[in-house]
Amino acid sequence: MARTTSSALLLTFTFVFSISALPSPSLSDSTDAFVFGGCTQEKYGQDSPYESNINSLLTSLVNSATYSSYNNYTIMGSSTQDVVYGLYQCRGDLSMPDCATCVARAVSQLGVLCAQTCGGALQLQGCYVKYDNTTFLGVEDKTVVLKKCGPSVGYDMDAMNLRDAVLGSLARTGRPYRVGGSGNVQGVAQCVGDLSVEECQDCLSEAVARLKSDCGTADYGDMFLAKCYARYTTGGPRAYSKAHSDKNTNDGEKTFAIIIGLFAGVALVIIFLAFLGKVFGGNGK
Repeated sequence: MARTTSSALLLTFTFVFSISALPSPSLSDSTDAFVFGGCTQEKYGQDSPYESNINSLLTSLVNSATYSSYNNYTIMGSSTQDVVYGLYQCRGDLSMPDCATCVARAVSQLGVLCAQTCGGALQLQGCYVKYDNTTFLGVEDKTVVLKKCGPSVGYDMDAMNLRDAVLGSLARTGRPYRVGGSGNVQGVAQCVGDLSVEECQDCLSEAVARLKSDCGTADYGDMFLAKCYARYTTGGPRAYSKAHSDKNTNDGEKTFAIIIGLFAGVALVIIFLAFLGKVFGGNGK
């Protein structure tokens, strides 16, 4: 199995995007909603040592996500061709149970999306998973992976200044996960955990600058680089958390379950009454 260089990897990495991915920049969407995914073109053989190492790596990622929001692993092989590198990153506001669930789902989807490929990456709303046979750990990468800009709302100097101020605060803050907002403008940014503080700052500065230049007067924008992302919305105050949407989802599921239960109960009563009618009607004859 031939090794792939980093530059060649960028050329051969095929990305698959959901047509409905990121309909809005709100991070209150389901944490397992698909954002983007991609696979290298290089394949590995079935039942090969590399396949065994990938399975070991992905199992380690899923297990680690039960107690840590970020981790990376290198699985060594009997030869350099069988070494596999991987990491996962959960969104900064996720609880550990939600992080573990998200990573497990991402790994499961990667198994389908990138079956028997030597490398793959998947971004869900709540987490990111990547593996490859060429090391990428600790390497800053500002390649644009996904850009999405909302419809233009027309030029409004006050609104644009407010947006730029929020994005500027995201670029200045030193934490890996950053949330900010003012008025109707909300923003969020995050680096992958293998970057240094300086690399994270550089990556997010690039993402923010691209958002400003590429999305112009759009009412929202998403800029995913290979090792960081920045997003904003001017659609009103939004909590960059899953709590609100999960509550709505759970309430909807509970309401649906109650309705189904009521229908089932009514159906049983009707069946029982019909049965009694037949019994007593038969006895009356």
